[in-house]
This record gives sequence, structure tokens and C-alpha cells, in this order.
Amino acid sequence: MSATKLKGLLEERKSTVSFAESCTGGLVSYTLTSLPGSSSVFRGSVVAYSDDLKESILKVDPKEIQTRGAVSEEVATAMARSVREVTASDLGVSVSGIAGPDGGSEGKPVGLVFIAASDGRHTICERRLFPGDREDVRRAASERALAVAIEVLEME
Repeated sequence: MSATKLKGLLEERKSTVSFAESCTGGLVSYTLTSLPGSSSVFRGSVVAYSDDLKESILKVDPKEIQTRGAVSEEVATAMARSVREVTASDLGVSVSGIAGPDGGSEGKPVGLVFIAASDGRHTICERRLFPGDREDVRRAASERALAVAIEVLEME
């Protein structure tokens, strides 16, 4: 399980993580905090469903949201970097997407998710299109967010 591996890597490195979640609604945080002892590595999370919270709490540039959209590489990357800074974590991870069943468009269909992770030296952002219903998308995005966090930690 990715959460167990992430927790172990964070413990080995004496590092911490925080999450900025939109479409997953706290599921990434829930998955990690379900593990005993997660308080030693988990600083906190921001569930920023609305654009105004992305702007006010996570300091995402409103122009990026207006021009690129909340579901974009630029916004997901900004969310990951900002949650790391806001929570004083070593690693910030973000998820922004369209879980459905509504909200999709031709250019941004239901299931589109951007996942980013940043440790201050390395930043990864992935564009994924997950199949299935709302819960399938949320679960897949949450699991992938944990995997992306691991990828950043394993970068040298």
C-alpha cells in the first residue's frame, strides 16, 4: 500500500508531508492518517474545493485560475508548493480534478485530475484521466497522489 510506503520513507528521512486536496475531499489525508503513528509525519491538509480558498489559503494566483482553470497543471503545482510552505512541511502534495458526474467539458472531461508534489528541490505534476464513477476517480486519484509523493521523495 502506498500510504504505508510513504509513511516509512518520511520516517526514514525524518520528514513531514501536507496535502492540498480538491476533488479528493480529504481522502488522501484520510488514507495516510488511517495508519498508526502517522502524526509523526503528517502536518495537516487543506481541502480547498472552492477557487476562493485556493486563492486565499493556498495563495494560488487568481489569474492562473481564470486563464488555466482550477483543474490545470499550473494550479496543481502552485497548490503543492503552497501547502508545503503554509504548513511548514518538507513535502507538499496536491490533487485537483473533475470527479463527476457533472462538471466535465470537451477539453476537461470527467475523470481528469492533476496531481502535484513538491519538496522545494523537485516538483512533479501529472495529468491523469481516471475511468469510472465519482468514487472510482476519487480513489484512483488518492492512491496516485501517494505514489507521486513517493516518487518525489525517491528523487536524488
